[in-house]
Amino acid sequence: MATQAAINLEDFLPATFTAPELTDEQFLALCELFPDATLEYTEEGQILIMPPTDPVSGARVALVVHRLLNWVDKTGRGMVCGPDSGFRFPTRARRAPDASWFEGYPETKERFPVFAPQFVIEVRSPDDRIARLRDKMQRYIAAGVLLAWLIDPFERTVTIYRPNREPEILANPASVAGDGPVEGFVLDLSGIFA
Repeated sequence: MATQAAINLEDFLPATFTAPELTDEQFLALCELFPDATLEYTEEGQILIMPPTDPVSGARVALVVHRLLNWVDKTGRGMVCGPDSGFRFPTRARRAPDASWFEGYPETKERFPVFAPQFVIEVRSPDDRIARLRDKMQRYIAAGVLLAWLIDPFERTVTIYRPNREPEILANPASVAGDGPVEGFVLDLSGIFA
């Protein structure tokens, strides 16, 4: 008689599977099954389950969020969120950018209102595939984000995404200056690049 071995999905993270037409309640119930992971949901109904990142990558993201928050504190403009905040985009995607900034939070009783932050930043970690991250950045712009930065500490680049423009790649910059919605914000990259 054959015995069945239980499979612990967390042993195989990051993982991707498809669940089209997932409701808010179903998505939140799924998140409860993986309390230590980050879940995202694509426009096509793919669920991405990502394990916690390593401490060095986490420190890089914390620096980015901290520096963006300092700018908000000085200017009094907008709100900043870190990677533990989820957004439900107009494209049906649910994403949790490493850092995000927005003005004008929608007045609603919904836990996750449908809207896109105006500015997002992703910081590549060792497990991130660059092609997937580039696709994700393009999807942010298609969903209504006005400015998106992909920081790659390993290649020492920052790729800037804007609507109706080709991505702009900055090689080995000491800092990167915001424009559009975050005009005046300058991100010092010391401590962020590898």
